[in-house]
Amino acid sequence: MLRGNKIGLRARHDDDIPILRTELYDDVVNAARAEGAPWRPITPGSSDPRLVVDDKDAGKVPFSVVELETNTLVGTATFWGIDTHHRSAHIGLGLLPSTRGKGYGTDVVAVLCHYGFVVRGLHRLQIETLSDNVAMLRSAERNGFVREGVLRSATWVMGRFMDSVLLGLLAEDWKPDTTA
Repeated sequence: MLRGNKIGLRARHDDDIPILRTELYDDVVNAARAEGAPWRPITPGSSDPRLVVDDKDAGKVPFSVVELETNTLVGTATFWGIDTHHRSAHIGLGLLPSTRGKGYGTDVVAVLCHYGFVVRGLHRLQIETLSDNVAMLRSAERNGFVREGVLRSATWVMGRFMDSVLLGLLAEDWKPDTTA
């Protein structure tokens, strides 16, 4: 397990899937905002590609996020689009609605940075998020990510186009949290 101050990132367990599906992906608005694709219902028990781990996919590393004190599942984090030639990757996360606003997002981003720069030896990490996702923007910027651009009207969400913000962080600009 990778540990932060408040959270840990661990492998996805089978019993995480129904909780994540119900609390993150069965909510049409939440899923539409997170996925960048139209929402569709997934039959319980089927192989939901958003949640079931494919250990053969070297370009994607999914984690379950747990609170360290209680070992309670609080969300999901993903390291995706891993490019070993350019030594870059994208990061993303989704916290269960009941766990938002507790500083977990900032801690998840910090642990993902540690994973990317220290464990994987990458040079660049990138985040794309909706322009109104203040929590993600704040979590990214608290960890040193810099806004590199706005993709105007780039994302169709629930009947309207929204701007997406592109943020980046280079290994040489990263300042790890030494309290963890």
